[in-house]
Amino acid sequence: MKALNFSNGWIVLVLLSCSATTNANDDFQQWMQQQSAGLQVQQKEFQDYRDKRDKEFTAFLKAQWKAVDIVKGEVRDETPKPVSIPVAPDVPLSPDAGQPDVKPVSVIVPDTQAVKKPVVAPPVVRARGKRADINFFGKALVFYFDDRLTKTVRQRMNKETISDYWSSLSRADYEDLLQQLKAQKQALQLNDWAYAALIYQLAENINHKRRNESALLSWFLMTKSGYRARVAYNDTAVYLLLPSRQEMFEVPYFTFSGKRYYAVAFDGKPRQPGRVFTYDGEYPEVTNDFDMRVTEVAGSSDQPGRRHLSFSFEGKQYNIDVNYDRGRIKFFHSYPQLGLPMYFGSAVYKPTATPLQKQLAAYMQGMSEQQAVNFLLRFVQTALEYETDEKQFGEENYLFPEETLFYPYSDCEDRAILFAWLVRSLLNLEVVGVEYPGHVATAVHFRQTVKGDAVSYRGLSYTIADPTYINARVGMTMPDLRQYKAKVITADAEGS
Repeated sequence: MKALNFSNGWIVLVLLSCSATTNANDDFQQWMQQQSAGLQVQQKEFQDYRDKRDKEFTAFLKAQWKAVDIVKGEVRDETPKPVSIPVAPDVPLSPDAGQPDVKPVSVIVPDTQAVKKPVVAPPVVRARGKRADINFFGKALVFYFDDRLTKTVRQRMNKETISDYWSSLSRADYEDLLQQLKAQKQALQLNDWAYAALIYQLAENINHKRRNESALLSWFLMTKSGYRARVAYNDTAVYLLLPSRQEMFEVPYFTFSGKRYYAVAFDGKPRQPGRVFTYDGEYPEVTNDFDMRVTEVAGSSDQPGRRHLSFSFEGKQYNIDVNYDRGRIKFFHSYPQLGLPMYFGSAVYKPTATPLQKQLAAYMQGMSEQQAVNFLLRFVQTALEYETDEKQFGEENYLFPEETLFYPYSDCEDRAILFAWLVRSLLNLEVVGVEYPGHVATAVHFRQTVKGDAVSYRGLSYTIADPTYINARVGMTMPDLRQYKAKVITADAEGS
């Protein structure tokens, strides 16, 4: 009997356990269904909200257009650059003569650290739709997109055509593509201009290089990415218009509510739209202007190039090997022209910067502060050949430091920008740009008194250092420029 009772009790326990498990499973399934239903409700609410915004914006686009005259882009300095550069006497005098207490300058030797290079992001969504392969400044990227994003505009360009285009694209599955774009932006460490260039290149691929459709799709994707972007049109063309936190030069623009919208181009060939139609309004909750500041790795490709430079200083010959990244050079070529503070404050790609800094730092060991600055001056003055932008590029074209190290020629502002970066990064001295009519040089704030021409800025004395005036030492101004008062240019990290 005891055995029978035990067996019956065991059966009851098993049945109770199964019943509890079944109830728990039922509760879990019910909770999962509730969560799924809640998620579906949230997704439907978001979709309804998104659809509502797009319907309202589509209706807005059908009505709110007006004719405007695009203003021709401003020119920074119309004074012609000198075709030939004066040469100062190469007097082999010690700049520190009479100063026996002068100590060697502390030279910053950069550490050889592994650079965290941008890596192409892996697929973040299930591969579906059509495939687009693009070469983005030397990096192979793959995207998948809804074929409904490929829309050909066959009728005459007008507000109804553009409104219908937006309406059509808003009904496509574009969220997956936005997710892929944002993943690449983060993985490749793209700044705003590089991200815009990526969108435009992808839009060209999707639209088989058709310019109007590429501009319209870029407008759509940039807006959906949270950036202010607009379009303008005339009888034959559509123009992409972007606002920038920094002023652009020689790029046509129009102004709404005090904000400039620039008719940008990503091929380095400025547009000249003239009279166009555009709208005065923004897509809901879009607030970002484009920040043109250059980051250290944007556009890099891991496709290196090398250039050999040589120069002499105080009777000794020096040899320098310069590395550059081909992707970065192509990236900079796509950049619109900006104000000089942006170039003076730009970041330099470490695989280019570090080897150059280490070579120069090794040569400067034991030099005084003034001697080291003169050494860097002589490097920029004589290792690089001078030529005006008009002759090399056919137009004024300010160069970032990496471009100056790449191109066969450079002019005054290019040399000033490169020299300022070298002095700041290697000697930790404050440097400003100084601008004369048709010429740009620099001035350095020394820790010790230095004789020669100088400018005053914020209560400090900055000694002239001209990287274009061949053989000139610190304190020497080009003879023809001594009659002018120099304008100080700061290395503005914000680019304002």
